[in-house]
Amino acid sequence: MGDDRVLVGEYTRSDLKEAGPLRELTAEETDVDVDGGVLDFDTTADVEPLDSVIGQPRAMASLDVGLGIDQQGYNIYVSGLTGTGKTQTIRRSLQDRLKDSEVPCDWVYVNNFDEPDRPISMCLPPGKGRQLKRDMERLVERLQESLPKAFRQEDFGQEKERLGEKYQARFQQQMERLSSLARDRGFELRPGPQGQLFFIPLIDGKLPETEEELQGLPEAEQKRIQEAQKELSREAARIMDGHRHMMSELSDEVREVERRFGAYVVKPMVEALKDSYRDRQEVLDYLDRVTEHVLDDLGDFREAGRQGGGQPTGIPGLMLGQPPEPDFVEYQVNVIVDHSHSETAPIIVEEVPTYRNLFGTVDRSIDRTGRMSTNFTQIKAGAMLRASGGYLVFNLEDALTEPFVYKQLKRALKSGEIQFEPYEPWFPFSTGGLRPEPIPIKTKVIVLGSPLLYYMLRFYDQEFATIFKVRADFGTEMPRGDREQHDYARFVSLLTREEGLKPFDREAVREIIRFGARAAQQKDKLYTRFSEVADLIREANFFASRNGNGRAVQAQDVRDALQSRIFRSDRIAEKIRELINNGTLLIDTSDSKVGQVNGLAVLNFGDYAFGRPSRVTASLGLGSEGVINIEREAKLSGSTHDKGVLILAGYLRNKYGDDKPLALSASITFEQHYGGIDGDSASSTELYALLSGLAGVPLRQDIAVTGSINQWGQIQAIGGVNEKVEGFFDVCREAGLTGRQGVCIPASNVKNLLLRDDVREVIGSGRFHVYPVETVDQGMEVLSGIRAGSPDEEGTFHWLVDHRLRTMAEELRSFGPPREGARLITGPVEAPPDMPPRLPDDQPSH
Repeated sequence: MGDDRVLVGEYTRSDLKEAGPLRELTAEETDVDVDGGVLDFDTTADVEPLDSVIGQPRAMASLDVGLGIDQQGYNIYVSGLTGTGKTQTIRRSLQDRLKDSEVPCDWVYVNNFDEPDRPISMCLPPGKGRQLKRDMERLVERLQESLPKAFRQEDFGQEKERLGEKYQARFQQQMERLSSLARDRGFELRPGPQGQLFFIPLIDGKLPETEEELQGLPEAEQKRIQEAQKELSREAARIMDGHRHMMSELSDEVREVERRFGAYVVKPMVEALKDSYRDRQEVLDYLDRVTEHVLDDLGDFREAGRQGGGQPTGIPGLMLGQPPEPDFVEYQVNVIVDHSHSETAPIIVEEVPTYRNLFGTVDRSIDRTGRMSTNFTQIKAGAMLRASGGYLVFNLEDALTEPFVYKQLKRALKSGEIQFEPYEPWFPFSTGGLRPEPIPIKTKVIVLGSPLLYYMLRFYDQEFATIFKVRADFGTEMPRGDREQHDYARFVSLLTREEGLKPFDREAVREIIRFGARAAQQKDKLYTRFSEVADLIREANFFASRNGNGRAVQAQDVRDALQSRIFRSDRIAEKIRELINNGTLLIDTSDSKVGQVNGLAVLNFGDYAFGRPSRVTASLGLGSEGVINIEREAKLSGSTHDKGVLILAGYLRNKYGDDKPLALSASITFEQHYGGIDGDSASSTELYALLSGLAGVPLRQDIAVTGSINQWGQIQAIGGVNEKVEGFFDVCREAGLTGRQGVCIPASNVKNLLLRDDVREVIGSGRFHVYPVETVDQGMEVLSGIRAGSPDEEGTFHWLVDHRLRTMAEELRSFGPPREGARLITGPVEAPPDMPPRLPDDQPSH
């Protein structure tokens, strides 16, 4: 099998045992088999469209419990990735439950005439809120029209005139008595220009012609005149006080007359209005208060009648001095929840869950004087109240970005009521305002969010578990059984019918199922993020039109859509392959070298992920430092990668350290990696490079390796296996396929392997190979061609490693310089030119 004179470490090839046959995957094992009997149709035009939720039995069971229990706290947190059909599933589940549901009541706010800052809420049968609003508007219009007419009636004028004459006669009598008293006291009563009363003294029964005549009177007479004037002034003041009281009495009596005449108009109208609300006592009470308030405030209606409803005159903006026209806002009805057109309980899906949209608010406005004001007509309901009696759905992550939303949500769900208040989060001081009556709610809240948010709220907020007692978790995969595959076809049928797309033929649906299995990253699973499946269906329809397939979408159209996705997104991957081809990034795809292995990593840019090979090297020498992770020393290594390196050291101690100290100093690194590195999927790669350096055995560079290890040498599953295999294949294809290249993957990842068509084709022709390995020993046999054996089995790989470690331990103990050849600082060591390639074999490896 090779030249016995070729040295491997300190031994010739003939001293070593060849590895046994290696297991290699066939092309069929890298694909998913879709049973043709499942797709028993020509096109999806013959398939019944999907009419139910698929792939979410656990979530559906949770929704059934949460929606079926009406007690407080049984609100639902729906978790899962976007595109899994959460919103559509919730809508469908709710609609099924609401078929025979009762329509909840309307909610209105009306003026509280006793406490205007405490508006009154009323619950009315569906449609009655809007009716009451219209009835009150008509009532005000009719009162504006009828009341002024009532006050223009002759009877009303005569009654007012009679009252005026009555009080005028009483006042005239008092004035005549005052005038008589003045004459008796020697004075004449004279009225002033502004209604004053003057008492002018008489001299010999005549008015004095000059002031000197009064001053010429004896002092005693002047004193008498002054005293008499004071007495008359007091009497005049008493009479004027009486006159004011009479005017007040006159005003009261006129008001009573106005109320009596107004009542002839108002009460019949209101009583007629009450006929529609005999079963709603709160409305009847409100209408009684309306009647009293109208009769107490007839002046506005008379003023409206004088203005005749005309437009105000003057220049807009220069009318601050003019009194505002009455708007009768106090008689309006604010319908904040209207179910006049509803047939079932509400389902409200709030797409923008801000504080205002969820809980409502009390708006404010600036009046004509520039002051901030509000009234009950500016109360606005939010989705929480509009959904009362039904269901409210919104995204909790979006809501948590809004100030005070989560706090108010908990308050509403715990108290079972909505309290309206102005929403002014950016004002440091409250400006006061309305305090509307709170409204009770019975809303089932369904929030959407990520699993991480759910765990955080459960951990950090003790109240969260009391208000969201049910969690519905939507997964991204489902079993790939016959029924589920047929449901995929039904989903294609549904979408093509709804969106007017071409039907898909049988083979095109098979490609859609293959995409679903690959997206689920497991052959026996299907992807349930149907938004992504739907996007592929739409794109395949586009390529069918471009390819001239007018009747139905074909399999090639689906493949073209997938290839187009790759082409649109793989600019970075193409650049990396270019750097490898021109030698900037050093990757060998042929020959063998000591202490060097091609590892595989996945780069994910959100819309596209691809595999990238990386050179992993190990440098060894005598010492006691153990295994040094260069990435960790450079602070480029993540915690999971650090753990992988520590497990590697544990494997060495377990395998070789039971009878000797491990006297080595080894460093391991990813060459030409200057960013962060994390994950343990390269731990097997690092171990192979280290063992190669210890044994002095060159490893094949045309084989890339992936897989994590445990301390017992078992190869464990990793993620991104498809991208890793395809990534190395792309590099090898551009460098030139030799027929020997391939990849070692964990055997436990075979179930995840669903490769591209071009890769499967090359595997089928024997020009590229995929080796599933279960242990480090199997992987080392693939890479070295030498039997792994054990430390005690001479001529095996582990025997070479153990022999080298034993020699290094003895030399370290002697404190002397290592003998020539004992120091294992690795460099490129070419494999013997006649080392044969490993041929595919169905027999299991040793």
